[in-house]
Amino acid sequence: QVQLVESGGGLAQPGGSLNLSCTASGDINNLYSMGWYRQVPGKGREFVATITWGRGNGDYADSVRGRFTISRDAAKLTVFLQMKELVPDDSAIYYCFLHDNFQYWGQGTQVAVSP
Repeated sequence: QVQLVESGGGLAQPGGSLNLSCTASGDINNLYSMGWYRQVPGKGREFVATITWGRGNGDYADSVRGRFTISRDAAKLTVFLQMKELVPDDSAIYYCFLHDNFQYWGQGTQVAVSP
């Protein structure tokens, strides 16, 4: 079994910044990528960012590109999401995922952007 523990998130003002992190543990095999999705009530889960574990190549949703930065600490099995220039539409529950032979999800962490 694989466990993902997220931290960070919280409340920020528009234009502000927040940082998320997610640490993986457990029986991980052929780790390919980790990243983040987000979800607001009543809507489907939306892709935010992902990073390949080997090369560290990042990919972003158009809505966050240029504002969010994903990175990883391979030795600590941790992925980070640095979020800048936050807007109210960034408010959501952010879910960490890990993709090896299977896909796993974290429990989610709340991000709220409000004046």
